[in-house]
Amino acid sequence: MSSAFHAQTDDQSEVVNRVIVMYLRCLVGDRPKSWLQWLPWAEFCYNTSYQTAVKCSPFHIVYGRDPPTLCSYQQGTDRVATVHKQLIARDEFMEDIKNRLLQAQVTMQSTHDKHRRSVHYEVGDWVG
Repeated sequence: MSSAFHAQTDDQSEVVNRVIVMYLRCLVGDRPKSWLQWLPWAEFCYNTSYQTAVKCSPFHIVYGRDPPTLCSYQQGTDRVATVHKQLIARDEFMEDIKNRLLQAQVTMQSTHDKHRRSVHYEVGDWVG
């Protein structure tokens, strides 16, 4: 549990919170008025993403199986215009959020790399 007055949480919760905040920033960027309708898709993206710490997805941890795959929408396979619009919007959103998350990952990696220095040792450098 954490609060504004007692902000002690474990490191894992802090990492998850940062990831969720990153997802929400990607969502809210161009959609400040409609972000709430896309929130379930952000949850789906997080729950089905591979986590290196546990070597599987959160979905797999909870349900014991791999998450379902989403089939991409093939135009002309529906008979209802509303379904067509929703599936087109879903596919566009999923592609957009994927690109934004990759962009955020690259930004985080470059920020992290700024604090690292490259050190190379030659065989002759060792004092024996």
